[in-house]
Amino acid sequence: MLDEFSPPMQAATAERLASRASSTRLIAADLASPAWLDEVEPYAPFDAIVSGFAIHHLPDDRKRELYGEVLRLLTPGGTFGHIEHVAPESAWMREAFDAGMIDSMHAHAQRRGDGISRDEIATTYAGRADRAANILAPLAAQCHWLREAGFVDVVVPFRWYEIAVFGGRRPL
Repeated sequence: MLDEFSPPMQAATAERLASRASSTRLIAADLASPAWLDEVEPYAPFDAIVSGFAIHHLPDDRKRELYGEVLRLLTPGGTFGHIEHVAPESAWMREAFDAGMIDSMHAHAQRRGDGISRDEIATTYAGRADRAANILAPLAAQCHWLREAGFVDVVVPFRWYEIAVFGGRRPL
């Protein structure tokens, strides 16, 4: 399943999975409403469902609904995991995350010899267009929503400020 409406990203995904074309099906679907299930349910149940940086664009009520929909698509014992932007619990965490991102981008620019100053990168980073599209929810709330939907063994194996890998398992 592909929830990516950027044609270049769709093309890159198709290219990466070309060697697995016989066992892979790409489906463009919009997670913003339950209608995405119409495209996916014929192929369910799944042993695993993975999401990367998509759910944080949905309103919190929709995130909660989506977690229940994902659970229903899994086989008993199936797992759901995703890497996602989450709301920082404090201004300090937001500032530390932003500083880390800016420092990393600046170091990358330095290695490439781009000659871009850290201040220029910080200005571009602060004004980036995708920032307004982010609807971040606290990690604790999202783990609660997973449990509320019926997931068990909800875990957070990795977190770096605003980035978290988390998920759970459908009960047997």
